[in-house]
Amino acid sequence: MVANGADAPTMLVVSMVDGVKRLFVGRALRSDRLESTLLPKRVALPVFASDALSSNAYATQEILIVLALGGFSLYSYGAWIAAAVVIVYFVVIASYRQNVRAYPSGGGDYEVVAKNLGPRWGVFVASALLVDYTLTVAVSISAAVANLGSVFPVIEAHAPWWAAGIVALITVVNLRGVKESGSLFAIPSYTFMAAIAFMVGTAVVRMIMGDELRAESADWEIIATDTTFAGVALVFLVARAFSSGTTALTGIEAIANGVPAFRKPKSKNAATTLLLLGVISMAMFAAITWLALSTGVKVTASNDTLQGIPEGQPQKTVIVQIAQAVFGDWGIAVLFISLATALILALAANTAFNGFPVLGSILARDGYLPRQLHTRGDRLSYSNGIIALALFAIILIIVFQADVSSLIQLYIVGVFISFTLSQVGMLRHWTRELKQESDARERAHMQRSRMVNALGFVLTGTVLAVVLLTKFLQGAWIVVVAIPIIFAIMQAIHSHYDKVREEMAVGDTDHITLPSRVHGLILVSRLHKPALRALAYARATRHDTLEAITVNVDPEETAALQVDWDRRDIPVTLRVIDSPYREITRPIIDYVKRLRRESPRDLVTVYVPEYVVGHWWEQLLHNQSALRLKTRLLFSPGVMVVSVPWQMTSSDTRAESEDWR
Repeated sequence: MVANGADAPTMLVVSMVDGVKRLFVGRALRSDRLESTLLPKRVALPVFASDALSSNAYATQEILIVLALGGFSLYSYGAWIAAAVVIVYFVVIASYRQNVRAYPSGGGDYEVVAKNLGPRWGVFVASALLVDYTLTVAVSISAAVANLGSVFPVIEAHAPWWAAGIVALITVVNLRGVKESGSLFAIPSYTFMAAIAFMVGTAVVRMIMGDELRAESADWEIIATDTTFAGVALVFLVARAFSSGTTALTGIEAIANGVPAFRKPKSKNAATTLLLLGVISMAMFAAITWLALSTGVKVTASNDTLQGIPEGQPQKTVIVQIAQAVFGDWGIAVLFISLATALILALAANTAFNGFPVLGSILARDGYLPRQLHTRGDRLSYSNGIIALALFAIILIIVFQADVSSLIQLYIVGVFISFTLSQVGMLRHWTRELKQESDARERAHMQRSRMVNALGFVLTGTVLAVVLLTKFLQGAWIVVVAIPIIFAIMQAIHSHYDKVREEMAVGDTDHITLPSRVHGLILVSRLHKPALRALAYARATRHDTLEAITVNVDPEETAALQVDWDRRDIPVTLRVIDSPYREITRPIIDYVKRLRRESPRDLVTVYVPEYVVGHWWEQLLHNQSALRLKTRLLFSPGVMVVSVPWQMTSSDTRAESEDWR
């Protein structure tokens, strides 16, 4: 009986996959090259802040869409809502600057909460962050496709598949390594900043010169879904618009999770990058909101609530409408703004592609996720985490058909859960440190830091309450349900690893127990070179008993085998096992089990001759029964399975022609 050569085809498949990987990902890097992959601030900013920067492309739009429910008159609240978002943003930035200094190891909110509130709370925060990172990719890519769709209708018609393709492209780039992806993505990120600055600067100059800037939707009318917004209902609507605007805060936490990727001094560079992010991002958000209100942009959730829009014309994004109002007939500038916005939105996913794998690696190290997520890939990036994130994001994009308004409702729940619990963790951190510190200057610094985190807790906790209250029925309930499920899964994984660790641990009184005897069994279907090699190897191991076994599924072949066996005078007993139903696996398993029942302290070693072939199509020409048998035997206690390979000529040729690393 000869196995089907499973190892050889596996090597062939691995070789093919390895060739494709090298083509797209590049050659593997040595572990001692890790230091060279660390990022300077100018590269770290686009790598970790592209999500927060890109949020400006849709944060204003989301505010206006919600306010439009009450009619155009409610747009007057837009400036106040934007101001509130800016205040919360800078408080959160200040809070996270404390985090990266106190906890620079890269665990971010997970580490802060786990060390100060306990491991369970830490895992809960990690669950929220994993959801948020996945949604970051889905929302950002969908928004990028929406912006491109405003200029190229063919893209809008197939938005989910365009979005999935962009996710796949970004995945390949990230698999090449953090530094490579950062260097590649830095240009589009800075291009977006320059594009928005150019648009705002042009608008200011034109306004100073007395030009009137009007968006194409300025003369359209919003049909309010409810004209009775007043009192509590008005407050609720404004609160909902504010919660939509706080999408501008997403991505701040990524820097806290990515501190290990910075060059030394890591904490200082991360804190500086956070400050740069806050100043640049909020300046852009304020300018875009001001221009949207000044140019009379109108945007609603559906064309049905917008009177005056041409039949069949999709609504253009706020950014595109502002660009058209500012640049007029200068279409090249509008196209430039559209493409720069689409690029930054697509690359915003890169923030998650850097944060998710690092967090996943830390959780895997602590036993809350599969161990495979902890190790670095060929390019010193956490490639398994990158691939997992891409798959989850693509599933979301397809399920929600790349609809930004639907995905955005799920978006910020997770991030504000992590924001709020992180502030509580830092409050406990500073309280503990104050009890141990006697130096007056240091105590004053710690007290100021605690005040910052206290203010951060109040504001982020308030925003979280508003988000849950206003977005729960719009889709946020999905995240509220998903986070506990992910939490339960991670706890179950941790429990499993604990049980395995306990089961495999060697105590002081444990010792190796030798089996009473070892029975050797050689699987034989016919006498050929692989079978003879297995016989020779088994005899050389000197078992207490040794016999060859064959299953009688064809009486003529079995009789021929017995004749050949006796003719060659092989000094090993050949046992024939009958199989009335022509099965091969079950009779052998039953025989092995009988040996184990008769002598529970004995060990059974089964030798399986195995072809090793050089071509994938050769694999299809060999029987699969021995492979199934090997799989079944692996689950049998007290049974060892030994593969005895026989290399065919095709495998020798292939081995000589390739580098089998």
